[in-house]
Amino acid sequence: MSVTEVLYTAHGYAIGGRSGKGVTNDKKLDLTLSVPAGLGGDDGPGTNPEQLFAIGYSACFLGALKMVAGKEKLRLPDDATVSAAIGIGPREDGGGFGITASLTVTAEGVDKAKLEELVQKAHIVCPYSNAIHKTVDVKLSVA
Repeated sequence: MSVTEVLYTAHGYAIGGRSGKGVTNDKKLDLTLSVPAGLGGDDGPGTNPEQLFAIGYSACFLGALKMVAGKEKLRLPDDATVSAAIGIGPREDGGGFGITASLTVTAEGVDKAKLEELVQKAHIVCPYSNAIHKTVDVKLSVA
């Protein structure tokens, strides 16, 4: 699916790969990167691409969820959350690495069946979900 009009473009760069640094062009993010022990690294003080993806996906999905809820005249509670678990490991085909994704949505006071319906709709709307829909089996759940 192509984009009809680009509304915003983020810019950033990495130096040193997984054990270097990541910076956005506007310097709002300037992060040290460290390789987790599970990937053979020293589990240093920095973050890693999977953690950054987990935060980005969570924020994007919650935005999509609020949008679809709003279209149905439903307001989600201010403390609604989307938690993401992003895994990395070797692909079945042996050709490199792949990721796994699991999202858990919590919205106290919202009927569980209704929330599950909204989560499915948000999964269709969310740009992150769209970006990975053919390559990652995303597990969705409602707490």
